Amino acid sequence: MRDVESIKETIPTLSQVSPEIILDTYVIRSGFRRSAKLVGVDPAYFKIYDFELSDGTLFNTRQQEIGSPVCIIGYALKSRFFPKENPIGKTIKVGTHWLTIIGVLKERSISQASINKLGIRDFNMDVYAPLQSVLIRYRNRDLITTEGIRLAAMRSQGNSNGNAQNTSAEAEQEKKNYHQLDRLVLQIDQTEKLQATAEIISRMLKRRHYEVVDYEIEIPELLLKQQQRTNDIFNYVLGAIAGISLLVGGIGIMNIMLASVLERIKEIGLRLAIGAKKSDVVQQFLFEAVMISVSGGIIGVVLGVTFAFLVSSIANIPTIISFSSIVLSFGVAATVGLIFGIAPARRAAQQDPIASLRYE
Repeated sequence: MRDVESIKETIPTLSQVSPEIILDTYVIRSGFRRSAKLVGVDPAYFKIYDFELSDGTLFNTRQQEIGSPVCIIGYALKSRFFPKENPIGKTIKVGTHWLTIIGVLKERSISQASINKLGIRDFNMDVYAPLQSVLIRYRNRDLITTEGIRLAAMRSQGNSNGNAQNTSAEAEQEKKNYHQLDRLVLQIDQTEKLQATAEIISRMLKRRHYEVVDYEIEIPELLLKQQQRTNDIFNYVLGAIAGISLLVGGIGIMNIMLASVLERIKEIGLRLAIGAKKSDVVQQFLFEAVMISVSGGIIGVVLGVTFAFLVSSIANIPTIISFSSIVLSFGVAATVGLIFGIAPARRAAQQDPIASLRYE
């Protein structure tokens, strides 16, 4: 846990930190016994893995700090031990201790075939307790106890004196994991900072563990690569849609300006007759085309920012709006108006002043 506190204080890119302790145990109630896993966690665990409660509440701050005898059970445990009653507020014996149920998780859809063939843990059969409750009431490998010394002595002797099988199993289990925590899950707020953050954490743990690399850092590289491919495809699709939209919008601006030229032939002829240059007429119609496209760009930026905030607040999907993207939007809008306004402007400038004045 000292490593956890150091990581929280040092690494600025973390959004969630979830230390975990997993113990094999059993659950007893009303004469029924079932093997299960006791998982010591913080509330961040449920956010990282997107676990939702079907009933009850999560651990509060005081229950975490003092290690209260409370727990949250999986949906399958609720179905097995409380088929016809509400388990909230009831007690259940987990290992050698009685815990009060304060919440029930929603059912996680995992097929039995996947559990058997792939070795996936059935989260519906787990019991979740505050981390401090597990450390205080069950097992804290960080503490030096008489039992721990006895198991360490048995490991050094290699069980050569024929001790009982249960004690040998305990020694073997203790040999496999002497750390206080079984796992520490870190959630990074930005994917591109994942590799750098992992390297910093590795150096920090190596220094804190006195240059002994007794840990392993796993990065979901395959998932990250798949996410990157998905993002690239998404960007290509959006780029294609944006390109088609700009083409259609530009053609619409050009048609509007051509119609405007036909409606204002007399005006164009009058301007040319009193001394206006062809370049003046071209600039006038180009300016009008650019103003139309920029006005559409302003409306699009306002709608885009509004929908981005709505998506962030309603769907809980983070959106990033940069000043450079807004400037780029205006630039693209002005460019589209300029390109598609050239043809109507040149057509207006090429009008014969005398024919234009006679035009009806």
